[in-house]
Amino acid sequence: MGIAARSGHQNVAMLGIGAYRPQRLVTNDEVCEKLDSSDEWIFERSGIRNRRWISGNETARSMAAAAAERAIRNSGVDKEKIGALILATNSWKTKIPHGGPIVAFDIGLNGIPAYDVAAGCGGFGYGLGIAADTVRAGSAEYVLVVGVETMSVVMEPTDRNTAFIFGDGAGAVVVGPSDENGISPTVWGSDGENAEAIGQNWDIPEYMDRAEQFQHKDPESEPVGRMFVTMQGPRVFRWAAITLPKALSTVLETSGVGIDDIEVFVPHQANARINELMKKNLGLADDIPMANDIENTGNTSAASIPLAMEEMLASGKAKGGQTALLLGFGAGLSYAGAVVTLPPAPTESSLD
Repeated sequence: MGIAARSGHQNVAMLGIGAYRPQRLVTNDEVCEKLDSSDEWIFERSGIRNRRWISGNETARSMAAAAAERAIRNSGVDKEKIGALILATNSWKTKIPHGGPIVAFDIGLNGIPAYDVAAGCGGFGYGLGIAADTVRAGSAEYVLVVGVETMSVVMEPTDRNTAFIFGDGAGAVVVGPSDENGISPTVWGSDGENAEAIGQNWDIPEYMDRAEQFQHKDPESEPVGRMFVTMQGPRVFRWAAITLPKALSTVLETSGVGIDDIEVFVPHQANARINELMKKNLGLADDIPMANDIENTGNTSAASIPLAMEEMLASGKAKGGQTALLLGFGAGLSYAGAVVTLPPAPTESSLD
């Protein structure tokens, strides 16, 4: 007696996209009320003029659910057919429980497999690759990939390395079968040797002596420091300068698509200057549209690529069906890239 196996659909694509942008728009001048900097300095070095931060009742949980619902509606796929949910996030408020099952419950899909991917700013690329392979393997016919971050709550407002960079938001896509393949194999990798270049100021203890543990006071009575992101900017830049050109070349080689076939470039929105340099070094034509969502959204980490895609499609800078080159990179240090067919422009947009 043999063990049963599944087979799925070799051709997969992003069938719909959705996003949520917080209501609060934060200017460089407002950031500089606490940060020793200026609007000119920030824009010159990063390309950022504004970013979105959560306010009121907005949370990572509410944004993820809103983006997910919009992606499903924009895809035209019946919600009941969604067979799995992947949540790419680095700022979800708890590691236990993880966020995926909570988001699935919130959108009426309690019970489906749902889990988190924590791969830094490359998390959406990791999630997209896993989703495509899940459909190809037949483990689910449709997979929802959500990238969400509330980076404003995990940054130190006086840190000149990070305070002006980050924003909040959520983006999501529905991945499913397609007549023609719309997602290339994922090219991904990591560099643990340089992992500490992007980190955090507070860690879960690796070890605590049991006798010492029982001598501690009631944890509820002990103050807990706030965790925030740390970054060694020059070290990250050097890594990016060496690693990303090779990664982009490998993405094109693996996809079977030539540089002249790329119609849209959607890199992670980490730094507009770095993105311009990547576009130039790739040899992309000047008139090829490139995502610049960072200017008014900031760096939203794992949410950055779906937010940038949604903005380009909703504003008409890109069109559904065009061939796009995606690349996410950041903490880990990790990266993930692919060549994709852009989903249809959203009928329900976060820009409305």
